[in-house]
Amino acid sequence: MDFTNKNVVVTGGTTGIGLATAKAFINAGANVWITGRKAENLQKASAEINSTKLNTIVADTSKLADISVLEKAIAEKGEKVDVLFLNAGIATFEPIADVTEANFDVQFNTNVKGHFFTLQKLLPHLADGAAVLFTSSTVATAANLGASVYSATKGALNKIAQIAANELAGRKIRVNIVSPGPVATPGLENALPAEAKEMLAGATALQRLGNPDEIAKTVLFLASDAASFITGTEIVADGGYLNYALK
Repeated sequence: MDFTNKNVVVTGGTTGIGLATAKAFINAGANVWITGRKAENLQKASAEINSTKLNTIVADTSKLADISVLEKAIAEKGEKVDVLFLNAGIATFEPIADVTEANFDVQFNTNVKGHFFTLQKLLPHLADGAAVLFTSSTVATAANLGASVYSATKGALNKIAQIAANELAGRKIRVNIVSPGPVATPGLENALPAEAKEMLAGATALQRLGNPDEIAKTVLFLASDAASFITGTEIVADGGYLNYALK
């Protein structure tokens, strides 16, 4: 897939799926902006990618003021955005009885409010015919124990994306959803103990965790002309997690 001279924004691009996707877009010729909450994480990502086509912006997408920083940076560049990948996310897992207001708010602020208002603020800067991608999750339709809040945020994202696809169709902007299953990312590493990760790997038909590069390939496909007739759709990349019958 060729994204030569296309302009791509990836929120939450310092690790995991976001970082892998930023690399993939740059390798395909794109100019890429990534956001992250901490300058040191952006510096590490920049050193790893090592490309003049990469731009970094310190912005916490759970904060409207930081989203405005991103918008200003894009506006000052004076170039339309061809691909917007709304990927920043956070997860904590606990039973409903143990959920605190702080944990509830941080997940909804990052996973839902952040994506919603990033899209809203960047709408004037999207090229007609652009592609918008949301990172959701199989948890949006699964009913895993301890995932009530995280699952709710992803379910909300799916509905926002579907409505956005209808609202932006007049500008020929396609909006789609990528829903990974269990993927070996730093986020998963930090959120779950080793035995839980082993259980997740065993619950996929392929009997392993996914790789961030595999999700990146799905994102690039949906952002490319090869997916020109796909909008308002959720692509599940889960190694058979949702449909696997445990033996």
